[in-house]
Amino acid sequence: MVLDEKKIAQKIKEFRLNRNMTLDRLAELADLTKGYLSRIENSAKAPPISTLARIARALGVDITVFFSDNPVPAQQTDISIVKRNERVTVGRKGAPHGYQYEALAHRMPGKNMEPYVILLKDETLSMEFRHEGEEFIHMLDGRMELFYDGRTYILDKGDSAYFDAGKVHKGRSVGDRKARFLCVIYSYKRM
Repeated sequence: MVLDEKKIAQKIKEFRLNRNMTLDRLAELADLTKGYLSRIENSAKAPPISTLARIARALGVDITVFFSDNPVPAQQTDISIVKRNERVTVGRKGAPHGYQYEALAHRMPGKNMEPYVILLKDETLSMEFRHEGEEFIHMLDGRMELFYDGRTYILDKGDSAYFDAGKVHKGRSVGDRKARFLCVIYSYKRM
């Protein structure tokens, strides 16, 4: 299932307005700037997952509401099964982020971890990430050059990295095969 990124931006605005929340207040709660939130709400592109998680927490909703028209309420489940053909794919065609991600547990409410399969579509990934929590990467295919806190690492198929996501990190695909990896983001606060 491919998710329309524009719908994510629209949902953010809808949730904010339904809560009578100003952009200033959401920016404060999500630790983002008002200008950045405005650009997100008026964009056809979804922000990175780490930013979506911050916005979801600030709005008091589970991040899954952005990926589904009918999110499963927290009281109805304690397990999330997502079949391969039921994954939610968010693409980044032409965006400077250069990646595509598939949410692997989008139906599970109230989680502390967000697992994804990420494909680095471009050779360069210009956007730097920095968010609360911890991150785990396990290479499924290809080769990635991981830039972390001023250092560079090469990760090949089968390699893993676990790190403090609060430090600046980014990656780029190197070699003939695009880098594809499992990424699990752990948040200290519920997502």
